[in-house]
Amino acid sequence: MAKVYNLLDLLVYPSRIKNLLTATHDGLLTKGKRLDIPLYLCNPFSTYIMKGPISQFIEKHYLHFNAAALVDAAKGYEAHLSAGGKMMITLAGAMSTAELGKSLAEMIRQGKVDIISCTGANLEEDIMNLVAHSHYKRVPNYRDLSPQDEWDLLENGFNRVTDTCIPEEEAFRRIQKHIYKQWKQAEDAGERFFPHEYMYKMLLSGEMQQYYEIDPKDSWMIAAAENNIPIVVPGWEDSTMGNIFASYCIKGELKASTMKSGIEYMVWLSDWYRNHSGGQGVGFFQIGGGIAGDFPICVVPMMYQDLEWHDVPFWAYFCQISDSTTSYGSYSGAVPNEKITWGKLDRHTPKFIVESDATIVAPLMFAWILGW
Repeated sequence: MAKVYNLLDLLVYPSRIKNLLTATHDGLLTKGKRLDIPLYLCNPFSTYIMKGPISQFIEKHYLHFNAAALVDAAKGYEAHLSAGGKMMITLAGAMSTAELGKSLAEMIRQGKVDIISCTGANLEEDIMNLVAHSHYKRVPNYRDLSPQDEWDLLENGFNRVTDTCIPEEEAFRRIQKHIYKQWKQAEDAGERFFPHEYMYKMLLSGEMQQYYEIDPKDSWMIAAAENNIPIVVPGWEDSTMGNIFASYCIKGELKASTMKSGIEYMVWLSDWYRNHSGGQGVGFFQIGGGIAGDFPICVVPMMYQDLEWHDVPFWAYFCQISDSTTSYGSYSGAVPNEKITWGKLDRHTPKFIVESDATIVAPLMFAWILGW
């Protein structure tokens, strides 16, 4: 964990001065940015955070290429927040199944995240891991699986995501009966909510606590629900819970209108952005690609070009973690400057891209921002 000091504290504990001086020399002492001023000019009442061992390792060893890009992007994120900016994080892929909640939840609790855009899979899979963790099956040799091996996994109730198999009965069905209750209650009351709002209601009701199999502090969805973090879930319909909701509609047990739609998410997001993009603006931290990133980033050109609201500011910071290559018309692999031509980023927007595995990079960047 990061150590917190102020200069009056050092008068009481002089032995800490050596650590503070070392941290200052290495650039590891921050007040939202690197401290490059003499100690005698510091405000004695200000609080300074000395970076923890993970950040110190990163500072020492991550000096070139993608490693350096990681550091630059993390410092840019830090600088944007320190200047009073807000930050959106977008989650594509299977980041919840990769247990990103171990670091993302703390980012949320410490106010480092203001809004999230994620796939329906990431929305639900964090909760699945929360309530069925012990039933997951890891398959390290997944590259060697034959079609018959894959069929056997299906027959045994496992859905594979790379080397991790999600247990259908304990994960999907355990959530299903409780989320259906939220859907049905809303419909009977003539109410409508977004997909994530139903999940929040389910989590905050306490009904799922009986199933918890991990420390709830490692669930980003619990942290988001407790802090009422706004979430946008474009394309929710293709998730497991989206499929289940559609099945109830087909059977006539629920109405499709009980669930607010993707268009309504875009309308809501435009209002949120208008209200929060003043001052230092809103940054965009994109993990992976796909609809989780493309949907929310388009709210800016939509307002500027289609609504002709020419006072709408561009996204104020941009970072993408992706292993996609810049070829074949790839959106995920496109360099950030391409987004300038689409009216998403300004010429002067700080732009970063870390071309690597997000399951490795994102926790390290979060560790830096959290001072671990």
